[in-house]
Amino acid sequence: MNRREFLRKSAIAGTVLSAVPESTFSWQGAKKPKHVIILGAGFAGLAAGLKLTKAGIRVTILEARKRIGGRVFSFRPDQSSDNVIELGAEWVGASHTRMIELCKEFNLTLEDNRFETDLIRSGVHSKTGTWTFGPEMEIFWKDKVKIWESMTEKEKAKLDKTDWWRFLSNQGIPYEDLFMRDLIDSTDFGESIRHTSAYAAFAEYAESSDKNEMDFKIKGGNSKLIDVMANAIGKNHILLDHKVVSVNQQQKNNIMVSCANGVKLEGDYLICTLPTKAMYDVIWSPGLPKETIEAIQSLQYSRIGKFPLVFSEKFWERDDFDMITDTPAHYFYHGTKNQSSNTGVLMCYATGDKADVLSAVSQKQRLDIITDALYPAFGDVRKYLKEDLLYYWGRDEFSYGAYAFYGKNQWFDVMATLKKPFRNTLFAGEHLADWQGFMEGAVNSGEDAAQHLL
Repeated sequence: MNRREFLRKSAIAGTVLSAVPESTFSWQGAKKPKHVIILGAGFAGLAAGLKLTKAGIRVTILEARKRIGGRVFSFRPDQSSDNVIELGAEWVGASHTRMIELCKEFNLTLEDNRFETDLIRSGVHSKTGTWTFGPEMEIFWKDKVKIWESMTEKEKAKLDKTDWWRFLSNQGIPYEDLFMRDLIDSTDFGESIRHTSAYAAFAEYAESSDKNEMDFKIKGGNSKLIDVMANAIGKNHILLDHKVVSVNQQQKNNIMVSCANGVKLEGDYLICTLPTKAMYDVIWSPGLPKETIEAIQSLQYSRIGKFPLVFSEKFWERDDFDMITDTPAHYFYHGTKNQSSNTGVLMCYATGDKADVLSAVSQKQRLDIITDALYPAFGDVRKYLKEDLLYYWGRDEFSYGAYAFYGKNQWFDVMATLKKPFRNTLFAGEHLADWQGFMEGAVNSGEDAAQHLL
């Protein structure tokens, strides 16, 4: 049984889970709605809206931002070229069947976005294929799927009580490899593995593709799929710059939503795809259950910053170049892979405290940190620099982070609580998905919520 099956069958005798049985997630006795209001025009909201629209149900999607897409944000950094980078969600995984199906449905091309990793450690540059972990870590990683599949569901559930760092330490992994594992794995979770649920980490690595779902990207930018889904719904049904301030569902089978700009809408049902920070800012009448509020307040979002550098030439040479470093710059990857322009973008990608620091210092200090990190591999790269940018999700006013971060004792309790419907409202979003933290998860979650109303 994999994680996706496990989450639906997680009421296991003798464990500490408080996950809700599958039947609880069904919308019991719901009549087919005439009008569904959806909060959020990211992938979860658009996926829900598209499914309902295809079923002939009227939808209105309310989006607080001045653009659609939410935490998917394709961007052209250099107006003199056609280069496109992702300031938000980056990868479509080889296991992400729904995203792949949608790309086929809308005739979008998925391009190879896999990388081979260089390393800078203690000022020494090691090219891909020339560096390894120690034998203990190599053996564990080679056998991780077999180890995971040999564990009982009860044993897997207990992993949520500890963190990934401590779990690996208990396997006899030496400190140097734990340090390296933290550098690499924190790019996946957005925070140190000292805080990451061992269950969430082990499940992801044991059940993902060889590249941990860092496989593809949509040609022309991931926002291409956002755009075509919005067009299929009808952009007249998507209201931008409509921040929701209150949701009133005192009346049976009726929702009243009020926006900051004075707009009020009535509907039969509501699908809320907002991240928890934005959801908490909404005034709910009646108020959300106490356990839901506690779950909202306990779930943090990962601090991820993207600091793109536009260069006049691709001095890193390899199209599939990426590099882990032990500096505050943390991780670099070729953000314009498969794009033919002579100019190119190296994405500096930092997580946790490193992202906080890089976003807080002056532009000069930030550029010094980033270019100094590249020096052991390429020397002084400033002569190639055309532009340096910053997009820090930790300061995003709606999410305060890039995607949900599940720490110890949260995967089952917190997620299950936040999934529970509340009166005429269903909840969706990447934070509630089996493929949590991915575009695939957001789409799955939105479509699941819509299905409950059909």
